[in-house]
Amino acid sequence: MNTCLIRSLCILCLGVFLSFLFIHTSHAQSKDVVVEEIVARVNNDIVTISDLEKAQAALRQEISQDCQGCTQDKMDEEYNTRSKDVLRDLIDQDLLVQQAKDEGVSVETDLIKHLDDVRKENNLASIDDLEKAVESQGLSWEDYKSQIRNNLLTQEVIRRDVGSRIDIAESDARAYYAAHKQDYVKPEEVVLAEIFLSTQGKSPQEMAAVEMKADDLRARLVNGDDFNQLAKRYSEGSTAADGGELGTFQRGQLDKQIEDAVFKLDKGQFTSVIQTKTGFEILKVESHYVAGLQPYEKVQDEIMNRLYMQRVQPALRDYLGQLREQSYVKVRPGYVDSAAVPGTSVITEVSPTPDTQEKSKGKKKFPHPKVEGL
Repeated sequence: MNTCLIRSLCILCLGVFLSFLFIHTSHAQSKDVVVEEIVARVNNDIVTISDLEKAQAALRQEISQDCQGCTQDKMDEEYNTRSKDVLRDLIDQDLLVQQAKDEGVSVETDLIKHLDDVRKENNLASIDDLEKAVESQGLSWEDYKSQIRNNLLTQEVIRRDVGSRIDIAESDARAYYAAHKQDYVKPEEVVLAEIFLSTQGKSPQEMAAVEMKADDLRARLVNGDDFNQLAKRYSEGSTAADGGELGTFQRGQLDKQIEDAVFKLDKGQFTSVIQTKTGFEILKVESHYVAGLQPYEKVQDEIMNRLYMQRVQPALRDYLGQLREQSYVKVRPGYVDSAAVPGTSVITEVSPTPDTQEKSKGKKKFPHPKVEGL
């Protein structure tokens, strides 16, 4: 699958499951048994009222961050619209995580890399320091890792089972370009990626060692190593997890030293090692747009991404509908699964200790877990 499409898929996943990273989903960790109201059962898993309330709180926080300057009425309207799907999204995540486990998907290597990226972004010396920082916020370290693991599992199963089946024909992309040429009239701008090595707090000898490392990385690029992979592995900037992707810049938006270096390059070229106040970096020009209507070849990846995003969401909903048909989903009266499949999502009373013999016709039989509270 096209690399740009895979990146778009990751962006989509982060959008679809953004709130899940903030949900504390632990069940029964203490000796004090507290029976909690169950909102829904998804095969062997449960969604509790606490899960739902935390997801709703996360949604309000997301809207508040995304809608700065909006009136309270506007934010309330947005929340009322999107909150109808909160329970659906929690059920979706359970279904996708279960499917990932059924397929034998493992993301432990990615989990370790992600935690290390978070450590670097927060300027922490070790994973132990990250664990302490997480627990200082009132979160369990194991729950925090579980949240990230589940997000990675959902991304991977969507990539495998949904994204890999979406094929954008070039004829479709050219037709879209012909119909939307006004969208591709641009000022001169460059799309950049970086490999950044920090020198903050380092002695002159240590700085010299960092510069040597940067020179070595550039030599590897000259010899054909992949820039984005080197950025993921060696870059110390906040963009490392995204392969060093910095974004799109016009003239006047960059430091003069960097602007002079990158605007003379073509797509695919990279700079020499540049020393800044905080470290050494190498910049790659992912795209260089001249002013005016961009030729199709310049914007092909952008168009492919846009068409992909238009198609992946309905394909994902269809896929999740199939998972519902193969699963046992029960929702407590008074709560609504907005993606319920008629005849498969059972709307019934859900108690903390349900009859383990209760079945749904045509569904897999799963033993009900015992709930001991949070």
